[in-house]
Amino acid sequence: MLILVLIGTLAVAVPAYAAFNWMVAATVIKLGTLFAEKQVLYDRHRGLDALMREVSLAEALAGSQSIRDWANAENDPVLKRRGIAELEHFRQSFADKSYFFVINGSGNYYFNDATNSYAGDQLRYVVNPGNPRDAWYYSTVALGEGCHLNVDNDANLRVTKVWMNCVIREGKRVLGVLGTGIDLTSFIQEVVNIPQVGVTSMFVDRNGAVQAHRDQNMVDLRSLTTEMSAERTVFSLVDRPEDQGALQLLMNEVASGSVVAGSRFMSVAGKEMLVGVGYLDRLGWFNVTLMDMDSIIDKRLFVPIGLLLALVAGLVATVLTLLFKRTVLDRLKRLEIAVHAARAGDYKPALAMGAGTRDEVGRLSAAFTEMAVAVSDHTRLLEARVRERTVELEALAFRDVQTGIANRRGFVAAFDNAAPLDQRGLLLIDIDHFKTVNDNFGHAAGDVVISEVARRITTSLGSNGISARWGGDEFIVLLPENAPNRLHAAVLAVMASIGDRQVSLPDGRSVTVSVSVGACLVAPGQSLETTVEAADAALYKAKHEGRNRANISEVGMPGLPNVKRQV
Repeated sequence: MLILVLIGTLAVAVPAYAAFNWMVAATVIKLGTLFAEKQVLYDRHRGLDALMREVSLAEALAGSQSIRDWANAENDPVLKRRGIAELEHFRQSFADKSYFFVINGSGNYYFNDATNSYAGDQLRYVVNPGNPRDAWYYSTVALGEGCHLNVDNDANLRVTKVWMNCVIREGKRVLGVLGTGIDLTSFIQEVVNIPQVGVTSMFVDRNGAVQAHRDQNMVDLRSLTTEMSAERTVFSLVDRPEDQGALQLLMNEVASGSVVAGSRFMSVAGKEMLVGVGYLDRLGWFNVTLMDMDSIIDKRLFVPIGLLLALVAGLVATVLTLLFKRTVLDRLKRLEIAVHAARAGDYKPALAMGAGTRDEVGRLSAAFTEMAVAVSDHTRLLEARVRERTVELEALAFRDVQTGIANRRGFVAAFDNAAPLDQRGLLLIDIDHFKTVNDNFGHAAGDVVISEVARRITTSLGSNGISARWGGDEFIVLLPENAPNRLHAAVLAVMASIGDRQVSLPDGRSVTVSVSVGACLVAPGQSLETTVEAADAALYKAKHEGRNRANISEVGMPGLPNVKRQV
Protein backbone atom coordinates (compact mmCIF):
# COMPACT_ATOMS: atom_id res chain seq x y z
CA MET A 1 0.00 0.00 0.00
CA LEU A 2 2.85 2.37 0.79
CA ILE A 3 4.38 1.74 -2.65
CA LEU A 4 1.01 2.23 -4.34
CA VAL A 5 0.42 5.47 -2.46
CA LEU A 6 3.87 6.74 -3.41
CA ILE A 7 3.30 5.83 -7.06
CA GLY A 8 -0.09 7.50 -6.95
CA THR A 9 1.43 10.59 -5.37
CA LEU A 10 4.00 10.81 -8.13
CA ALA A 11 1.30 10.20 -10.74
CA VAL A 12 -0.73 13.15 -9.52
CA ALA A 13 2.29 15.40 -8.91
CA VAL A 14 2.32 16.79 -12.45
CA PRO A 15 -1.41 17.63 -12.64
CA ALA A 16 -1.23 18.87 -9.05
CA TYR A 17 1.59 21.20 -10.02
CA ALA A 18 -0.43 22.40 -13.00
CA ALA A 19 -3.46 22.85 -10.76
CA PHE A 20 -1.35 24.79 -8.25
CA ASN A 21 -0.10 27.09 -11.00
CA TRP A 22 -3.66 27.52 -12.21
CA MET A 23 -4.81 28.37 -8.69
CA VAL A 24 -1.98 30.87 -8.32
CA ALA A 25 -2.87 32.44 -11.67
CA ALA A 26 -6.56 32.52 -10.74
CA THR A 27 -5.70 34.10 -7.39
CA VAL A 28 -3.53 36.68 -9.10
CA ILE A 29 -6.32 37.43 -11.58
CA LYS A 30 -8.87 37.72 -8.79
CA LEU A 31 -6.65 39.92 -6.66
CA GLY A 32 -5.65 41.90 -9.73
CA THR A 33 -9.28 42.40 -10.73
CA LEU A 34 -10.17 43.61 -7.25
CA PHE A 35 -7.11 45.83 -7.25
CA ALA A 36 -8.02 47.17 -10.69
CA GLU A 37 -11.56 48.02 -9.66
CA LYS A 38 -10.39 49.67 -6.46
CA GLN A 39 -7.72 51.57 -8.36
CA VAL A 40 -10.23 52.74 -10.96
CA LEU A 41 -12.66 53.89 -8.28
CA TYR A 42 -9.77 55.55 -6.42
CA ASP A 43 -8.67 57.43 -9.55
CA ARG A 44 -12.29 58.26 -10.30
CA HIS A 45 -12.89 60.08 -7.04
CA ARG A 46 -9.40 61.37 -6.26
CA GLY A 47 -9.06 65.07 -6.84
CA LEU A 48 -12.35 65.40 -8.81
CA ASP A 49 -14.40 67.18 -6.15
CA ALA A 50 -13.51 70.61 -7.42
CA LEU A 51 -14.21 69.66 -11.03
CA MET A 52 -17.59 68.11 -10.16
CA ARG A 53 -18.50 71.21 -8.18
CA GLU A 54 -17.72 73.39 -11.20
CA VAL A 55 -19.86 71.20 -13.46
CA SER A 56 -22.77 71.39 -11.01
CA LEU A 57 -22.51 75.20 -10.84
CA ALA A 58 -22.36 75.44 -14.64
CA GLU A 59 -25.45 73.22 -14.96
CA ALA A 60 -27.32 75.35 -12.42
CA LEU A 61 -26.40 78.51 -14.33
CA ALA A 62 -27.54 76.94 -17.61
CA GLY A 63 -30.91 76.17 -16.05
CA SER A 64 -31.44 79.72 -14.75
CA GLN A 65 -34.66 81.28 -16.04
CA SER A 66 -33.02 84.72 -16.21
CA ILE A 67 -30.44 83.37 -18.65
CA ARG A 68 -33.11 81.69 -20.78
CA ASP A 69 -35.29 84.81 -20.88
CA TRP A 70 -32.31 86.94 -21.95
CA ALA A 71 -31.32 84.43 -24.66
CA ASN A 72 -34.87 84.60 -26.07
CA ALA A 73 -34.88 88.45 -26.10
CA GLU A 74 -31.24 89.55 -26.14
CA ASN A 75 -31.94 93.21 -26.90
CA ASP A 76 -34.39 93.69 -24.04
CA PRO A 77 -32.42 95.93 -21.61
CA VAL A 78 -34.20 94.62 -18.51
CA LEU A 79 -33.66 90.99 -19.41
CA LYS A 80 -30.07 91.70 -20.40
CA ARG A 81 -29.37 93.38 -17.06
CA ARG A 82 -30.87 90.44 -15.17
CA GLY A 83 -28.93 87.93 -17.26
CA ILE A 84 -25.56 89.66 -16.75
CA ALA A 85 -26.30 90.00 -13.04
CA GLU A 86 -26.93 86.24 -12.89
CA LEU A 87 -23.65 85.56 -14.73
CA GLU A 88 -21.73 87.85 -12.37
CA HIS A 89 -23.34 86.19 -9.36
CA PHE A 90 -22.17 82.74 -10.48
CA ARG A 91 -18.73 84.12 -11.43
CA GLN A 92 -18.03 84.73 -7.78
CA SER A 93 -18.75 81.04 -7.05
CA PHE A 94 -16.69 79.58 -9.92
CA ALA A 95 -13.20 78.47 -8.94
CA ASP A 96 -11.74 80.25 -11.97
CA LYS A 97 -13.83 83.40 -11.26
CA SER A 98 -14.67 83.57 -14.97
CA TYR A 99 -17.53 82.75 -17.30
CA PHE A 100 -18.53 82.94 -20.94
CA PHE A 101 -21.93 83.01 -22.64
CA VAL A 102 -22.65 82.76 -26.38
CA ILE A 103 -26.22 83.61 -27.48
CA ASN A 104 -27.01 81.45 -30.48
CA GLY A 105 -29.41 83.89 -32.14
CA SER A 106 -26.79 86.62 -32.57
CA GLY A 107 -23.54 84.75 -32.00
CA ASN A 108 -22.52 87.36 -29.39
CA TYR A 109 -19.79 86.13 -27.01
CA TYR A 110 -19.98 87.52 -23.47
CA PHE A 111 -17.05 87.06 -21.09
CA ASN A 112 -15.58 88.25 -17.82
CA ASP A 113 -12.50 87.04 -15.91
CA ALA A 114 -11.28 86.74 -12.34
CA THR A 115 -10.07 90.39 -12.23
CA ASN A 116 -13.46 91.70 -13.45
CA SER A 117 -11.61 93.26 -16.38
CA TYR A 118 -14.71 93.47 -18.58
CA ALA A 119 -17.26 94.80 -16.12
CA GLY A 120 -19.93 96.64 -18.12
CA ASP A 121 -18.28 95.49 -21.35
CA GLN A 122 -18.88 91.72 -21.24
CA LEU A 123 -19.66 91.51 -24.99
CA ARG A 124 -16.29 90.60 -26.45
CA TYR A 125 -16.91 89.48 -30.03
CA VAL A 126 -19.26 87.55 -32.34
CA VAL A 127 -18.59 83.89 -33.17
CA ASN A 128 -18.29 83.08 -36.85
CA PRO A 129 -18.68 79.63 -38.50
CA GLY A 130 -15.86 80.54 -40.86
CA ASN A 131 -13.40 81.24 -38.06
CA PRO A 132 -11.47 78.07 -37.08
CA ARG A 133 -11.03 79.42 -33.57
CA ASP A 134 -14.83 79.35 -33.14
CA ALA A 135 -15.21 75.76 -34.31
CA TRP A 136 -15.43 74.63 -30.66
CA TYR A 137 -18.76 76.43 -30.32
CA TYR A 138 -20.44 74.75 -33.29
CA SER A 139 -19.01 71.38 -32.30
CA THR A 140 -20.44 71.82 -28.79
CA VAL A 141 -23.89 72.80 -30.12
CA ALA A 142 -23.95 69.62 -32.21
CA LEU A 143 -23.38 67.48 -29.09
CA GLY A 144 -26.85 68.16 -27.66
CA GLU A 145 -28.20 69.48 -24.38
CA GLY A 146 -26.08 69.23 -21.24
CA CYS A 147 -22.56 70.15 -20.17
CA HIS A 148 -19.62 68.97 -22.26
CA LEU A 149 -15.93 69.22 -21.45
CA ASN A 150 -13.24 70.49 -23.76
CA VAL A 151 -9.61 70.04 -22.69
CA ASP A 152 -7.13 72.75 -23.63
CA ASN A 153 -3.55 71.61 -22.92
CA ASP A 154 -0.56 73.90 -23.34
CA ALA A 155 2.45 71.60 -23.51
CA ASN A 156 4.94 74.50 -23.43
CA LEU A 157 3.50 76.07 -20.27
CA ARG A 158 2.58 72.64 -18.83
CA VAL A 159 -0.91 73.99 -18.13
CA THR A 160 -4.09 72.01 -18.67
CA LYS A 161 -7.47 73.76 -18.58
CA VAL A 162 -10.88 72.17 -18.95
CA TRP A 163 -13.76 74.24 -20.30
CA MET A 164 -17.27 73.23 -19.21
CA ASN A 165 -19.55 74.05 -22.17
CA CYS A 166 -23.25 73.78 -21.25
CA VAL A 167 -25.74 73.80 -24.16
CA ILE A 168 -29.03 75.60 -23.39
CA ARG A 169 -32.02 74.36 -25.36
CA GLU A 170 -35.70 75.18 -25.45
CA GLY A 171 -37.29 72.17 -27.07
CA LYS A 172 -35.18 71.51 -30.13
CA ARG A 173 -34.06 75.15 -30.46
CA VAL A 174 -30.58 76.07 -29.21
CA LEU A 175 -30.56 79.23 -27.10
CA GLY A 176 -26.82 79.31 -26.54
CA VAL A 177 -23.77 77.91 -24.78
CA LEU A 178 -22.36 79.06 -21.45
CA GLY A 179 -19.79 77.81 -19.01
CA THR A 180 -16.52 78.34 -17.22
CA GLY A 181 -13.07 76.82 -17.05
CA ILE A 182 -10.89 75.25 -14.39
CA ASP A 183 -7.16 74.71 -14.23
CA LEU A 184 -6.50 70.97 -13.92
CA THR A 185 -2.72 71.12 -13.95
CA SER A 186 -2.37 70.26 -10.27
CA PHE A 187 -5.07 67.63 -10.53
CA ILE A 188 -3.29 65.86 -13.38
CA GLN A 189 -0.01 65.97 -11.51
CA GLU A 190 -1.69 64.40 -8.49
CA VAL A 191 -3.61 61.67 -10.33
CA VAL A 192 -1.71 60.59 -13.41
CA ASN A 193 1.84 61.35 -12.26
CA ILE A 194 1.58 59.72 -8.86
CA PRO A 195 4.43 57.15 -8.51
CA GLN A 196 2.88 53.67 -8.32
CA VAL A 197 4.85 50.56 -9.25
CA GLY A 198 3.30 48.88 -12.27
CA VAL A 199 0.35 51.32 -12.48
CA THR A 200 -0.29 53.88 -15.22
CA SER A 201 -3.40 56.10 -14.98
CA MET A 202 -4.97 58.32 -17.62
CA PHE A 203 -8.25 60.02 -18.53
CA VAL A 204 -9.86 59.72 -21.98
CA ASP A 205 -13.03 61.12 -23.54
CA ARG A 206 -15.92 59.22 -25.16
CA ASN A 207 -13.95 58.78 -28.38
CA GLY A 208 -10.91 57.44 -26.57
CA ALA A 209 -8.86 60.63 -27.00
CA VAL A 210 -6.37 60.95 -24.13
CA GLN A 211 -7.17 64.01 -22.01
CA ALA A 212 -4.68 63.52 -19.16
CA HIS A 213 -1.53 61.40 -19.17
CA ARG A 214 1.91 61.59 -17.59
CA ASP A 215 3.31 61.68 -21.14
CA GLN A 216 2.22 65.09 -22.52
CA ASN A 217 2.69 63.82 -26.07
CA MET A 218 -0.21 61.44 -25.55
CA VAL A 219 -2.72 64.24 -24.75
CA ASP A 220 -5.12 65.15 -27.58
CA LEU A 221 -5.09 68.95 -27.76
CA ARG A 222 -8.42 70.68 -28.40
CA SER A 223 -10.26 67.40 -28.84
CA LEU A 224 -13.48 69.13 -29.86
CA THR A 225 -11.99 71.00 -32.78
CA THR A 226 -9.43 68.61 -34.23
CA GLU A 227 -9.66 65.15 -35.68
CA MET A 228 -8.23 62.52 -33.37
CA SER A 229 -4.77 61.28 -34.07
CA ALA A 230 -4.38 57.52 -33.84
CA GLU A 231 -1.30 58.00 -31.68
CA ARG A 232 -3.28 59.99 -29.10
CA THR A 233 -6.11 57.56 -28.35
CA VAL A 234 -6.21 54.91 -25.67
CA PHE A 235 -6.84 52.30 -28.36
CA SER A 236 -3.36 52.90 -29.77
CA LEU A 237 -1.86 51.54 -26.53
CA VAL A 238 -3.20 47.98 -26.95
CA ASP A 239 -1.59 45.65 -29.47
CA ARG A 240 -4.30 43.33 -30.75
CA PRO A 241 -7.46 44.39 -32.63
CA GLU A 242 -9.55 42.08 -30.46
CA ASP A 243 -8.22 43.86 -27.38
CA GLN A 244 -9.22 47.18 -28.89
CA GLY A 245 -12.74 45.85 -29.35
CA ALA A 246 -12.74 44.50 -25.78
CA LEU A 247 -11.61 47.90 -24.46
CA GLN A 248 -14.40 49.61 -26.37
CA LEU A 249 -16.86 47.08 -24.91
CA LEU A 250 -15.63 47.83 -21.38
CA MET A 251 -16.09 51.53 -22.00
CA ASN A 252 -19.63 50.94 -23.27
CA GLU A 253 -20.49 48.80 -20.23
CA VAL A 254 -19.31 51.31 -17.64
CA ALA A 255 -20.87 54.19 -19.59
CA SER A 256 -24.25 52.40 -19.62
CA GLY A 257 -24.15 52.07 -15.84
CA SER A 258 -24.47 48.27 -15.83
CA VAL A 259 -21.16 48.07 -13.89
CA VAL A 260 -19.27 50.69 -11.89
CA ALA A 261 -15.87 49.50 -13.06
CA GLY A 262 -14.61 46.80 -15.41
CA SER A 263 -11.27 45.15 -16.09
CA ARG A 264 -9.67 42.68 -18.50
CA PHE A 265 -6.22 41.40 -19.40
CA MET A 266 -4.91 42.85 -22.67
CA SER A 267 -1.63 42.98 -24.54
CA VAL A 268 0.01 46.39 -24.06
CA ALA A 269 3.42 47.01 -25.63
CA GLY A 270 3.94 43.27 -26.02
CA LYS A 271 3.08 42.41 -22.40
CA GLU A 272 -0.11 41.11 -20.79
CA MET A 273 -1.47 43.83 -18.54
CA LEU A 274 -4.70 44.26 -16.61
CA VAL A 275 -6.69 47.20 -17.98
CA GLY A 276 -9.30 48.79 -15.68
CA VAL A 277 -11.96 51.24 -16.88
CA GLY A 278 -14.32 53.55 -14.95
CA TYR A 279 -16.69 56.29 -16.13
CA LEU A 280 -17.10 59.84 -14.88
CA ASP A 281 -20.69 60.28 -16.01
CA ARG A 282 -20.94 63.96 -15.17
CA LEU A 283 -17.81 64.74 -17.18
CA GLY A 284 -18.11 62.27 -20.02
CA TRP A 285 -14.58 61.00 -19.32
CA PHE A 286 -13.27 57.51 -18.71
CA ASN A 287 -10.46 56.85 -16.25
CA VAL A 288 -8.28 54.05 -17.64
CA THR A 289 -5.66 52.30 -15.50
CA LEU A 290 -2.97 49.98 -16.90
CA MET A 291 -1.57 47.52 -14.33
CA ASP A 292 1.44 45.24 -14.73
CA MET A 293 0.40 42.38 -12.43
CA ASP A 294 3.88 40.82 -12.50
CA SER A 295 5.23 44.02 -10.93
CA ILE A 296 2.34 44.42 -8.51
CA ILE A 297 2.05 40.78 -7.35
CA ASP A 298 5.22 38.64 -7.37
CA LYS A 299 4.26 35.00 -8.02
CA ARG A 300 7.42 33.83 -6.28
CA LEU A 301 5.66 34.61 -3.02
CA PHE A 302 3.60 31.44 -3.58
CA VAL A 303 6.64 29.11 -3.85
CA PRO A 304 7.02 28.49 -0.08
CA ILE A 305 3.33 27.67 0.11
CA GLY A 306 3.69 25.10 -2.67
CA LEU A 307 6.71 23.46 -1.04
CA LEU A 308 4.98 23.31 2.32
CA LEU A 309 1.89 21.73 0.75
CA ALA A 310 4.02 19.10 -1.01
CA LEU A 311 5.87 18.21 2.21
CA VAL A 312 2.68 17.95 4.22
CA ALA A 313 1.02 15.85 1.51
CA GLY A 314 3.92 13.36 1.46
CA LEU A 315 3.99 13.03 5.25
CA VAL A 316 0.24 12.58 5.47
CA ALA A 317 0.28 9.95 2.70
CA THR A 318 2.92 7.89 4.55
CA VAL A 319 1.19 8.02 7.91
CA LEU A 320 -2.23 7.25 6.43
CA THR A 321 -0.82 4.27 4.54
CA LEU A 322 0.59 2.67 7.68
CA LEU A 323 -2.58 3.35 9.65
CA PHE A 324 -4.71 2.02 6.80
CA LYS A 325 -2.77 -1.24 6.69
CA ARG A 326 -3.04 -1.82 10.42
CA THR A 327 -6.63 -0.73 11.03
CA VAL A 328 -8.24 -1.83 7.75
CA LEU A 329 -6.30 -4.25 5.58
CA ASP A 330 -5.27 -6.64 8.35
CA ARG A 331 -8.76 -6.72 9.79
CA LEU A 332 -10.34 -7.13 6.35
CA LYS A 333 -8.23 -10.26 5.94
CA ARG A 334 -9.79 -11.65 9.10
CA LEU A 335 -13.21 -10.58 7.86
CA GLU A 336 -12.62 -12.50 4.62
CA ILE A 337 -12.09 -15.66 6.66
CA ALA A 338 -15.36 -14.93 8.51
CA VAL A 339 -17.20 -14.49 5.20
CA HIS A 340 -16.03 -17.89 3.97
CA ALA A 341 -17.33 -19.39 7.24
CA ALA A 342 -20.66 -17.59 6.81
CA ARG A 343 -20.96 -18.94 3.30
CA ALA A 344 -20.88 -22.40 4.87
CA GLY A 345 -23.59 -21.35 7.35
CA ASP A 346 -21.31 -20.59 10.30
CA TYR A 347 -21.90 -16.96 11.37
CA LYS A 348 -20.08 -17.16 14.71
CA PRO A 349 -16.70 -15.82 13.45
CA ALA A 350 -18.38 -12.78 11.90
CA LEU A 351 -20.49 -12.11 15.02
CA ALA A 352 -17.49 -12.44 17.27
CA MET A 353 -15.44 -10.13 15.07
CA GLY A 354 -18.15 -7.49 14.96
CA ALA A 355 -18.68 -7.62 18.70
CA GLY A 356 -14.99 -7.05 19.39
CA THR A 357 -14.67 -3.47 18.04
CA ARG A 358 -17.56 -1.19 17.05
CA ASP A 359 -15.72 0.72 14.36
CA GLU A 360 -16.44 0.57 10.61
CA VAL A 361 -14.88 -2.86 10.03
CA GLY A 362 -16.40 -4.31 13.20
CA ARG A 363 -19.84 -2.98 12.29
CA LEU A 364 -19.37 -4.30 8.76
CA SER A 365 -18.76 -7.86 9.97
CA ALA A 366 -21.73 -7.74 12.34
CA ALA A 367 -23.89 -6.20 9.64
CA PHE A 368 -22.87 -8.99 7.27
CA THR A 369 -24.26 -11.64 9.61
CA GLU A 370 -27.42 -9.65 10.28
CA MET A 371 -27.84 -9.16 6.55
CA ALA A 372 -27.71 -12.91 5.88
CA VAL A 373 -30.42 -13.58 8.49
CA ALA A 374 -32.50 -10.66 7.23
CA VAL A 375 -32.16 -11.82 3.63
CA SER A 376 -33.53 -15.24 4.55
CA ASP A 377 -36.48 -13.72 6.41
CA HIS A 378 -37.18 -11.26 3.62
CA THR A 379 -37.00 -14.01 1.02
CA ARG A 380 -39.69 -16.03 2.80
CA LEU A 381 -41.84 -12.93 3.24
CA LEU A 382 -41.39 -11.99 -0.41
CA GLU A 383 -42.39 -15.46 -1.58
CA ALA A 384 -45.56 -15.28 0.54
CA ARG A 385 -46.42 -11.87 -0.89
CA VAL A 386 -45.77 -13.10 -4.41
CA ARG A 387 -48.20 -15.98 -3.85
CA GLU A 388 -50.82 -13.57 -2.50
CA ARG A 389 -50.32 -11.21 -5.42
CA THR A 390 -50.54 -14.12 -7.87
CA VAL A 391 -53.90 -15.10 -6.40
CA GLU A 392 -55.09 -11.50 -6.70
CA LEU A 393 -53.93 -11.26 -10.31
CA GLU A 394 -55.60 -14.54 -11.16
CA ALA A 395 -58.84 -13.23 -9.65
CA LEU A 396 -58.52 -10.02 -11.68
CA ALA A 397 -57.99 -12.06 -14.83
CA PHE A 398 -61.51 -13.57 -14.46
CA ARG A 399 -63.34 -10.40 -13.37
CA ASP A 400 -64.53 -7.34 -15.29
CA VAL A 401 -62.91 -4.23 -13.78
CA GLN A 402 -65.74 -1.83 -14.60
CA THR A 403 -68.74 -3.81 -13.35
CA GLY A 404 -67.15 -6.14 -10.82
CA ILE A 405 -68.85 -9.23 -12.27
CA ALA A 406 -67.13 -12.00 -14.19
CA ASN A 407 -65.67 -11.31 -17.61
CA ARG A 408 -65.79 -13.60 -20.66
CA ARG A 409 -62.84 -15.67 -19.40
CA GLY A 410 -64.45 -16.04 -15.96
CA PHE A 411 -67.76 -17.12 -17.44
CA VAL A 412 -66.11 -19.74 -19.65
CA ALA A 413 -64.38 -21.16 -16.56
CA ALA A 414 -67.65 -21.16 -14.59
CA PHE A 415 -69.49 -22.90 -17.46
CA ASP A 416 -66.83 -25.59 -17.69
CA ASN A 417 -66.84 -26.16 -13.90
CA ALA A 418 -70.64 -26.56 -13.67
CA ALA A 419 -72.04 -30.11 -13.28
CA PRO A 420 -72.29 -31.45 -16.85
CA LEU A 421 -75.31 -33.71 -16.05
CA ASP A 422 -77.51 -30.83 -14.90
CA GLN A 423 -80.00 -29.14 -17.19
CA ARG A 424 -79.05 -25.45 -17.28
CA GLY A 425 -80.36 -22.22 -18.74
CA LEU A 426 -78.45 -19.49 -20.53
CA LEU A 427 -79.45 -15.86 -21.09
CA LEU A 428 -77.76 -13.47 -23.53
CA ILE A 429 -78.75 -9.88 -22.65
CA ASP A 430 -78.12 -6.81 -24.83
CA ILE A 431 -78.86 -3.17 -23.86
CA ASP A 432 -81.20 -1.56 -26.37
CA HIS A 433 -79.94 1.49 -28.25
CA PHE A 434 -76.84 1.81 -26.08
CA LYS A 435 -75.06 3.93 -28.71
CA THR A 436 -77.84 6.51 -28.36
CA VAL A 437 -77.08 6.77 -24.65
CA ASN A 438 -73.42 7.46 -25.37
CA ASP A 439 -74.26 9.98 -28.08
CA ASN A 440 -76.86 11.87 -26.05
CA PHE A 441 -75.42 11.68 -22.55
CA GLY A 442 -71.71 10.98 -23.06
CA HIS A 443 -69.49 7.97 -22.51
CA ALA A 444 -69.33 8.58 -18.77
CA ALA A 445 -73.11 8.13 -18.65
CA GLY A 446 -72.76 4.98 -20.76
CA ASP A 447 -70.33 3.55 -18.20
CA VAL A 448 -72.84 4.27 -15.42
CA VAL A 449 -75.62 2.51 -17.38
CA ILE A 450 -73.46 -0.59 -17.96
CA SER A 451 -72.51 -0.79 -14.27
CA GLU A 452 -76.13 -0.32 -13.15
CA VAL A 453 -77.46 -2.96 -15.59
CA ALA A 454 -74.84 -5.42 -14.30
CA ARG A 455 -75.88 -4.68 -10.71
CA ARG A 456 -79.58 -5.14 -11.48
CA ILE A 457 -78.96 -8.44 -13.27
CA THR A 458 -76.97 -9.71 -10.28
CA THR A 459 -79.66 -8.52 -7.85
CA SER A 460 -82.47 -10.19 -9.79
CA LEU A 461 -80.60 -13.50 -9.86
CA GLY A 462 -79.57 -13.48 -6.21
CA SER A 463 -77.44 -16.52 -5.48
CA ASN A 464 -79.19 -18.55 -8.19
CA GLY A 465 -76.99 -18.02 -11.22
CA ILE A 466 -73.74 -16.65 -12.59
CA SER A 467 -73.69 -13.35 -14.49
CA ALA A 468 -70.86 -12.00 -16.62
CA ARG A 469 -70.06 -9.23 -19.06
CA TRP A 470 -69.86 -10.92 -22.44
CA GLY A 471 -68.97 -7.84 -24.52
CA GLY A 472 -69.23 -4.05 -24.52
CA ASP A 473 -72.97 -3.71 -23.71
CA GLU A 474 -73.79 -7.43 -23.74
CA PHE A 475 -74.19 -9.68 -20.67
CA ILE A 476 -74.54 -13.43 -20.25
CA VAL A 477 -76.19 -15.43 -17.44
CA LEU A 478 -75.87 -19.13 -16.55
CA LEU A 479 -78.75 -20.64 -14.52
CA PRO A 480 -78.06 -24.11 -13.00
CA GLU A 481 -80.73 -26.85 -12.55
CA ASN A 482 -83.16 -25.10 -14.83
CA ALA A 483 -86.40 -25.98 -16.64
CA PRO A 484 -88.53 -24.21 -19.29
CA ASN A 485 -90.87 -22.61 -16.75
CA ARG A 486 -88.02 -21.53 -14.49
CA LEU A 487 -86.11 -20.13 -17.47
CA HIS A 488 -89.21 -18.14 -18.46
CA ALA A 489 -89.51 -16.73 -14.94
CA ALA A 490 -85.86 -15.81 -14.80
CA VAL A 491 -86.09 -13.89 -18.08
CA LEU A 492 -89.08 -11.92 -16.83
CA ALA A 493 -87.34 -11.13 -13.54
CA VAL A 494 -84.23 -9.83 -15.28
CA MET A 495 -86.17 -7.65 -17.72
CA ALA A 496 -88.36 -6.25 -14.96
CA SER A 497 -85.38 -5.49 -12.75
CA ILE A 498 -83.73 -3.52 -15.53
CA GLY A 499 -86.70 -1.74 -17.12
CA ASP A 500 -88.85 -0.87 -14.11
CA ARG A 501 -86.71 2.08 -12.95
CA GLN A 502 -84.74 4.73 -14.74
CA VAL A 503 -80.97 4.86 -14.30
CA SER A 504 -79.73 8.03 -12.52
CA LEU A 505 -76.76 9.71 -14.21
CA PRO A 506 -73.94 11.70 -12.50
CA ASP A 507 -75.21 15.04 -13.88
CA GLY A 508 -78.62 14.58 -12.20
CA ARG A 509 -80.50 13.41 -15.30
CA SER A 510 -82.09 10.01 -15.71
CA VAL A 511 -82.38 7.63 -18.61
CA THR A 512 -84.78 4.75 -19.28
CA VAL A 513 -82.98 1.54 -20.14
CA SER A 514 -84.44 -1.58 -21.75
CA VAL A 515 -82.82 -4.82 -22.84
CA SER A 516 -83.39 -7.54 -25.37
CA VAL A 517 -82.89 -11.13 -24.18
CA GLY A 518 -82.11 -14.31 -26.02
CA ALA A 519 -82.42 -17.48 -23.90
CA CYS A 520 -82.08 -21.21 -24.32
CA LEU A 521 -81.87 -24.41 -22.31
CA VAL A 522 -78.51 -26.16 -22.20
CA ALA A 523 -78.62 -29.91 -22.58
CA PRO A 524 -76.16 -31.99 -20.53
CA GLY A 525 -72.82 -32.19 -22.32
CA GLN A 526 -73.76 -29.39 -24.74
CA SER A 527 -70.78 -27.10 -25.57
CA LEU A 528 -70.72 -23.41 -24.73
CA GLU A 529 -70.25 -22.43 -28.38
CA THR A 530 -73.39 -24.27 -29.45
CA THR A 531 -75.38 -22.86 -26.56
CA VAL A 532 -74.26 -19.26 -27.22
CA GLU A 533 -75.12 -19.64 -30.90
CA ALA A 534 -78.67 -20.69 -29.98
CA ALA A 535 -79.06 -17.85 -27.47
CA ASP A 536 -77.57 -15.35 -29.92
CA ALA A 537 -80.04 -16.43 -32.60
CA ALA A 538 -82.88 -15.95 -30.13
CA LEU A 539 -81.46 -12.52 -29.18
CA TYR A 540 -81.27 -11.51 -32.80
CA LYS A 541 -84.90 -12.53 -33.22
CA ALA A 542 -85.96 -10.45 -30.22
CA LYS A 543 -84.09 -7.37 -31.46
CA HIS A 544 -85.44 -7.84 -34.96
CA GLU A 545 -88.99 -7.89 -33.66
CA GLY A 546 -88.65 -4.49 -32.00
CA ARG A 547 -86.33 -4.81 -28.98
CA ASN A 548 -87.34 -4.63 -25.30
CA ARG A 549 -88.44 -8.24 -25.49
CA ALA A 550 -87.11 -11.74 -25.06
CA ASN A 551 -87.01 -14.84 -27.23
CA ILE A 552 -86.50 -18.33 -25.77
CA SER A 553 -85.13 -21.12 -27.93
CA GLU A 554 -85.50 -24.76 -26.84
CA VAL A 555 -82.92 -26.66 -28.82
CA GLY A 556 -81.91 -30.30 -28.47
CA MET A 557 -84.10 -31.16 -25.48
CA PRO A 558 -85.21 -34.83 -25.48
CA GLY A 559 -88.98 -35.23 -25.64
CA LEU A 560 -89.55 -31.56 -26.49
CA PRO A 561 -90.25 -30.15 -29.93
CA ASN A 562 -87.85 -27.58 -31.40
CA VAL A 563 -89.93 -24.43 -30.88
CA LYS A 564 -89.31 -20.78 -30.22
CA ARG A 565 -91.24 -19.02 -27.55
CA GLN A 566 -91.61 -15.24 -27.37
CA VAL A 567 -92.03 -13.55 -24.01
